[in-house]
Amino acid sequence: MGIFSRLTDIINSNINAILDKAEDPDKIIRMVIQEMEETLIEVRSSAAKAIADQKDVERRLKRLDTAQADWEKKAELAISKGREDLAKGALIEKSKVADMADHLKAELDQLKEALGRHEEDVIKLDAKLREARAKKATLQARQKTATNHVRVRKNLYDNRIQDAFERFDKVEQRLDRIEGEAEAYELGKGESLADTIQSLETTDEIEKELEALKEKAAASANDNKAEKKTSKKSASK
Repeated sequence: MGIFSRLTDIINSNINAILDKAEDPDKIIRMVIQEMEETLIEVRSSAAKAIADQKDVERRLKRLDTAQADWEKKAELAISKGREDLAKGALIEKSKVADMADHLKAELDQLKEALGRHEEDVIKLDAKLREARAKKATLQARQKTATNHVRVRKNLYDNRIQDAFERFDKVEQRLDRIEGEAEAYELGKGESLADTIQSLETTDEIEKELEALKEKAAASANDNKAEKKTSKKSASK
Protein backbone atom coordinates (compact mmCIF):
# COMPACT_ATOMS: atom_id res chain seq x y z
CA MET A 1 0.00 0.00 0.00
CA GLY A 2 1.37 3.40 -1.00
CA ILE A 3 2.06 6.10 1.56
CA PHE A 4 -0.77 8.27 0.19
CA SER A 5 -3.27 5.42 0.21
CA ARG A 6 -2.44 4.65 3.81
CA LEU A 7 -2.57 8.35 4.74
CA THR A 8 -5.96 8.70 3.04
CA ASP A 9 -7.32 5.70 4.94
CA ILE A 10 -6.09 7.12 8.26
CA ILE A 11 -7.49 10.59 7.60
CA ASN A 12 -10.84 9.27 6.34
CA SER A 13 -11.15 6.99 9.36
CA ASN A 14 -10.45 9.84 11.79
CA ILE A 15 -12.72 12.26 9.94
CA ASN A 16 -15.60 9.78 10.00
CA ALA A 17 -15.07 9.28 13.73
CA ILE A 18 -15.14 13.05 14.29
CA LEU A 19 -18.22 13.52 12.11
CA ASP A 20 -20.02 10.75 13.99
CA LYS A 21 -19.41 12.71 17.17
CA ALA A 22 -20.54 15.97 15.49
CA GLU A 23 -17.37 17.69 16.64
CA ASP A 24 -16.00 21.07 15.61
CA PRO A 25 -14.95 21.20 11.90
CA ASP A 26 -11.85 23.11 12.97
CA LYS A 27 -10.72 19.92 14.68
CA ILE A 28 -10.95 18.10 11.34
CA ILE A 29 -8.74 20.70 9.69
CA ARG A 30 -6.12 20.49 12.42
CA MET A 31 -6.27 16.69 12.43
CA VAL A 32 -5.72 16.46 8.65
CA ILE A 33 -2.70 18.77 8.80
CA GLN A 34 -1.31 16.92 11.81
CA GLU A 35 -1.66 13.55 10.05
CA MET A 36 0.09 14.96 6.97
CA GLU A 37 2.91 16.44 9.07
CA GLU A 38 3.43 13.18 10.95
CA THR A 39 3.37 11.20 7.70
CA LEU A 40 5.90 13.59 6.15
CA ILE A 41 8.20 13.07 9.14
CA GLU A 42 7.78 9.30 8.74
CA VAL A 43 8.56 9.42 5.02
CA ARG A 44 11.63 11.58 5.58
CA SER A 45 12.79 9.18 8.28
CA SER A 46 12.34 6.21 5.91
CA ALA A 47 14.21 8.10 3.19
CA ALA A 48 17.06 8.86 5.59
CA LYS A 49 17.33 5.17 6.50
CA ALA A 50 17.29 4.20 2.82
CA ILE A 51 20.12 6.66 2.13
CA ALA A 52 22.14 5.28 5.04
CA ASP A 53 21.54 1.67 3.87
CA GLN A 54 22.52 2.64 0.34
CA LYS A 55 25.82 4.12 1.50
CA ASP A 56 26.52 1.00 3.59
CA VAL A 57 25.86 -1.31 0.63
CA GLU A 58 28.05 0.84 -1.62
CA ARG A 59 30.91 0.59 0.90
CA ARG A 60 30.50 -3.19 1.10
CA LEU A 61 30.49 -3.42 -2.69
CA LYS A 62 33.76 -1.53 -2.84
CA ARG A 63 35.28 -3.96 -0.37
CA LEU A 64 33.98 -6.91 -2.40
CA ASP A 65 35.38 -5.39 -5.59
CA THR A 66 38.73 -5.06 -3.83
CA ALA A 67 38.45 -8.67 -2.60
CA GLN A 68 37.74 -9.93 -6.11
CA ALA A 69 40.77 -8.09 -7.43
CA ASP A 70 42.90 -9.57 -4.64
CA TRP A 71 41.73 -13.16 -5.35
CA GLU A 72 42.43 -12.65 -9.03
CA LYS A 73 45.98 -11.48 -8.27
CA LYS A 74 46.42 -14.50 -6.01
CA ALA A 75 45.24 -16.79 -8.79
CA GLU A 76 47.70 -15.17 -11.21
CA LEU A 77 50.50 -15.57 -8.68
CA ALA A 78 49.64 -19.23 -8.14
CA ILE A 79 49.64 -19.87 -11.90
CA SER A 80 53.02 -18.15 -12.22
CA LYS A 81 54.39 -20.47 -9.53
CA GLY A 82 52.94 -23.54 -11.16
CA ARG A 83 50.33 -24.06 -8.46
CA GLU A 84 47.23 -24.59 -10.52
CA ASP A 85 45.41 -26.04 -7.52
CA LEU A 86 45.90 -22.81 -5.56
CA ALA A 87 44.92 -20.74 -8.57
CA LYS A 88 41.71 -22.76 -8.87
CA GLY A 89 40.96 -22.22 -5.18
CA ALA A 90 41.58 -18.48 -5.53
CA LEU A 91 39.19 -18.31 -8.49
CA ILE A 92 36.53 -20.18 -6.47
CA GLU A 93 36.86 -17.60 -3.68
CA LYS A 94 36.67 -14.83 -6.23
CA SER A 95 33.45 -16.39 -7.59
CA LYS A 96 31.94 -16.46 -4.09
CA VAL A 97 32.81 -12.81 -3.61
CA ALA A 98 31.29 -12.03 -7.03
CA ASP A 99 28.05 -13.77 -6.01
CA MET A 100 27.92 -11.70 -2.82
CA ALA A 101 28.54 -8.58 -4.88
CA ASP A 102 25.68 -9.49 -7.23
CA HIS A 103 23.30 -9.86 -4.27
CA LEU A 104 24.43 -6.49 -2.89
CA LYS A 105 23.97 -4.87 -6.31
CA ALA A 106 20.41 -6.18 -6.43
CA GLU A 107 19.85 -4.87 -2.90
CA LEU A 108 21.37 -1.53 -3.94
CA ASP A 109 18.97 -1.30 -6.90
CA GLN A 110 16.03 -1.93 -4.57
CA LEU A 111 17.27 0.74 -2.17
CA LYS A 112 17.63 3.24 -5.00
CA GLU A 113 14.13 2.44 -6.22
CA ALA A 114 12.71 2.81 -2.69
CA LEU A 115 14.60 6.07 -2.21
CA GLY A 116 13.16 7.37 -5.47
CA ARG A 117 9.64 6.56 -4.25
CA HIS A 118 10.35 8.24 -0.94
CA GLU A 119 11.58 11.33 -2.73
CA GLU A 120 8.44 11.46 -4.85
CA ASP A 121 6.28 10.99 -1.75
CA VAL A 122 8.11 13.77 0.08
CA ILE A 123 7.68 16.18 -2.83
CA LYS A 124 3.98 15.39 -3.28
CA LEU A 125 3.20 15.33 0.43
CA ASP A 126 5.07 18.56 1.07
CA ALA A 127 3.09 20.25 -1.72
CA LYS A 128 -0.19 18.92 -0.32
CA LEU A 129 0.77 20.07 3.15
CA ARG A 130 1.46 23.60 1.92
CA GLU A 131 -1.89 23.56 0.12
CA ALA A 132 -3.67 22.36 3.26
CA ARG A 133 -2.05 25.06 5.38
CA ALA A 134 -3.04 27.68 2.80
CA LYS A 135 -6.66 26.51 2.90
CA LYS A 136 -6.74 26.36 6.68
CA ALA A 137 -7.29 30.10 7.15
CA THR A 138 -10.06 30.14 4.52
CA LEU A 139 -11.84 27.15 6.03
CA GLN A 140 -11.57 28.59 9.52
CA ALA A 141 -12.99 31.91 8.31
CA ARG A 142 -15.90 30.08 6.66
CA GLN A 143 -16.49 28.10 9.81
CA LYS A 144 -16.52 31.26 11.93
CA THR A 145 -18.96 32.94 9.54
CA ALA A 146 -21.24 29.91 9.51
CA THR A 147 -21.12 29.61 13.30
CA ASN A 148 -21.99 33.28 13.74
CA HIS A 149 -24.81 32.95 11.22
CA VAL A 150 -26.26 29.98 13.10
CA ARG A 151 -26.03 31.86 16.38
CA VAL A 152 -27.79 34.89 14.90
CA ARG A 153 -30.53 32.74 13.37
CA LYS A 154 -31.04 30.99 16.69
CA ASN A 155 -31.34 34.33 18.44
CA LEU A 156 -33.85 35.58 15.87
CA TYR A 157 -36.10 32.60 16.45
CA ASP A 158 -35.46 32.43 20.19
CA ASN A 159 -38.67 32.71 22.26
CA ARG A 160 -36.86 35.03 24.65
CA ILE A 161 -36.68 37.72 21.97
CA GLN A 162 -40.38 37.37 21.28
CA ASP A 163 -41.05 37.60 25.01
CA ALA A 164 -38.97 40.77 25.16
CA PHE A 165 -40.99 42.39 22.36
CA GLU A 166 -44.21 41.41 24.10
CA ARG A 167 -42.92 43.17 27.20
CA PHE A 168 -42.21 46.24 25.07
CA ASP A 169 -45.80 46.17 23.88
CA LYS A 170 -47.04 46.05 27.46
CA VAL A 171 -44.84 49.01 28.39
CA GLU A 172 -46.22 50.98 25.45
CA GLN A 173 -49.75 50.15 26.54
CA ARG A 174 -49.03 51.41 30.06
CA LEU A 175 -47.57 54.62 28.65
CA ASP A 176 -50.67 55.06 26.48
CA ARG A 177 -52.86 54.79 29.59
CA ILE A 178 -50.74 57.27 31.53
CA GLU A 179 -50.76 59.74 28.64
CA GLY A 180 -54.54 59.27 28.32
CA GLU A 181 -55.00 60.07 31.99
CA ALA A 182 -52.95 63.26 31.58
CA GLU A 183 -55.03 64.34 28.59
CA ALA A 184 -58.25 63.55 30.47
CA TYR A 185 -57.38 66.13 33.11
CA GLU A 186 -57.35 68.80 30.40
CA LEU A 187 -60.84 67.94 29.18
CA GLY A 188 -63.40 70.76 29.80
CA LYS A 189 -60.70 73.27 30.55
CA GLY A 190 -60.69 74.76 27.09
CA GLU A 191 -62.30 78.14 26.16
CA SER A 192 -66.12 77.93 26.02
CA LEU A 193 -68.34 79.58 23.41
CA ALA A 194 -69.41 82.30 25.85
CA ASP A 195 -65.80 83.01 26.69
CA THR A 196 -64.97 83.29 23.02
CA ILE A 197 -67.84 85.73 22.36
CA GLN A 198 -66.89 87.77 25.42
CA SER A 199 -63.35 87.92 24.16
CA LEU A 200 -64.57 89.23 20.81
CA GLU A 201 -66.69 91.87 22.53
CA THR A 202 -63.77 92.99 24.64
CA THR A 203 -61.63 93.21 21.58
CA ASP A 204 -64.18 95.43 19.85
CA GLU A 205 -64.36 97.80 22.83
CA ILE A 206 -60.59 98.10 22.92
CA GLU A 207 -60.49 98.80 19.19
CA LYS A 208 -63.10 101.57 19.62
CA GLU A 209 -61.22 103.08 22.52
CA LEU A 210 -58.03 102.97 20.50
CA GLU A 211 -59.67 104.79 17.58
CA ALA A 212 -61.00 107.45 19.95
CA LEU A 213 -57.53 108.04 21.30
CA LYS A 214 -56.16 108.35 17.78
CA GLU A 215 -58.83 110.90 16.86
CA LYS A 216 -58.17 112.88 20.01
CA ALA A 217 -54.49 112.94 19.35
CA ALA A 218 -55.07 114.06 15.76
CA ALA A 219 -57.39 116.89 16.90
CA SER A 220 -54.85 118.04 19.45
CA ALA A 221 -52.19 118.13 16.80
CA ASN A 222 -54.37 120.21 14.49
CA ASP A 223 -55.12 122.68 17.30
CA ASN A 224 -51.40 123.12 17.93
CA LYS A 225 -50.76 123.84 14.26
CA ALA A 226 -53.50 126.43 14.19
CA GLU A 227 -52.14 128.20 17.26
CA LYS A 228 -48.67 128.35 15.75
CA LYS A 229 -49.99 129.94 12.54
CA THR A 230 -51.91 132.55 14.55
CA SER A 231 -48.83 133.41 16.59
CA LYS A 232 -46.73 133.93 13.48
CA LYS A 233 -49.31 136.29 11.94
CA SER A 234 -49.46 138.44 15.11
CA ALA A 235 -45.71 138.66 15.25
CA SER A 236 -45.51 139.82 11.63
CA LYS A 237 -47.89 142.79 12.29
